Amino acid sequence: MLRKEVNDLLTQTDKGTPMGELFRQYWIPALLAWELPENDCPPVRVKLLGEEMVAFRDSDGNYGLIEEFCAHRRVSLWFGRNEQSGIRCPYHGWKYDYTGQCVDVPSEPEESGYAETIKLTAYPMIKVGDILWTYMGDQENTPPEPQWEFCRVAPEQTFSSKRLQYSNWLQAMEGGIDSSHVSFLHGTGLTTDPLFEGSKGNEYNLNDFKPIFEVEPSDGGLYIGARRNAEEGKYYWRITQFVVPTFTMIPPRADHPQHGHFWVPIDDENCWAWSYDYHPTRPLSDRERKACEDGHGIHNEYVPGTFIPKQNRDNDYLMDRKAQKTGELFSGVKGIAMQDASLQESMGPICDRTRENLVSTDNGIIMARNILRKAVVALRDKGEMPIGRDPEHQKVRSVAVVLPPDEKYVESCSDALKSAPGKMRTSV
Repeated sequence: MLRKEVNDLLTQTDKGTPMGELFRQYWIPALLAWELPENDCPPVRVKLLGEEMVAFRDSDGNYGLIEEFCAHRRVSLWFGRNEQSGIRCPYHGWKYDYTGQCVDVPSEPEESGYAETIKLTAYPMIKVGDILWTYMGDQENTPPEPQWEFCRVAPEQTFSSKRLQYSNWLQAMEGGIDSSHVSFLHGTGLTTDPLFEGSKGNEYNLNDFKPIFEVEPSDGGLYIGARRNAEEGKYYWRITQFVVPTFTMIPPRADHPQHGHFWVPIDDENCWAWSYDYHPTRPLSDRERKACEDGHGIHNEYVPGTFIPKQNRDNDYLMDRKAQKTGELFSGVKGIAMQDASLQESMGPICDRTRENLVSTDNGIIMARNILRKAVVALRDKGEMPIGRDPEHQKVRSVAVVLPPDEKYVESCSDALKSAPGKMRTSV
């Protein structure tokens, strides 16, 4: 269980909250790059960490992320005209550039300089890989640009998606570092999903429902090692990466693409579940890319024109009780992404962790909470910058490996847990 005050500390992320300020020390995903496909395209609503904003791409290709409401009469600038290097409010014509600076108030004489006195809150937004990232913290403490391997490989080697999830970010992230549920919740999907099938590791997952967890600190967060029995007395290790505050990477299976998540708060009761698939040494095949686009693996299908999953709480995730009863689908919900999301959302908007009963397989979650709590308190009380901002902390890989029983995975896999361009990975 977790004390209510600690639960509140970790789950509340609006501006001015300790956890919200922690998130603001990192570059976080804001949009998929294709959402702003060209200069002067329509603006897009963005809500992150409780702040309502609009994003746009101006005539010169600059990305702008500014507060949503015009400083004049608080009209939403989503209705604005994106034109001539700025976004113009359609109500009275006030215009703002990508930095949030007002550059035109048509009703006032230009020589008055009135427009220069008006500026909306704005945050930088940059394109790295197929994602537009923003930094919402103190600009004097801006960290280096993101160095995650999935957004630094060639475009043909990577695929990213996002979906709306109706839950607090923390219970979503905790699902991403919980390897013990895989044998149950995702068991049938391991052998049928085109992004998982054919791996020898699937056999180990399905034959051993009692993993032993060994969790070790890493420079940027945690290595979460889940050990299962393999043949000849050896152990099958799946080593998940958790990097503060919200990056997770799932161990690979065979030669399938590597994948993982960012869980980014929209507000305290909703988050964006960002998902990526990439291969570090080759392009994704046409079959793999289509599988991602069609919602296989950790991705999902959508309600047309939205980022809302086709299977959602309003239709009970298209629960199939017959498939559940026959064992075709252990939970009755189709697809790995929505198997996770359905149960994480079932906890309520913010899970009441005071009523939990944790066990040894929850050690990764327990240690992740402790790291986050200590980081939040150190930033709040001492102004100490948290781990995970250093580019070297982001150059990581997850590992699936079979080891003799006397080998420690942290030592045996120390090199394999680090990414480098063109480097072969360790998978089973």
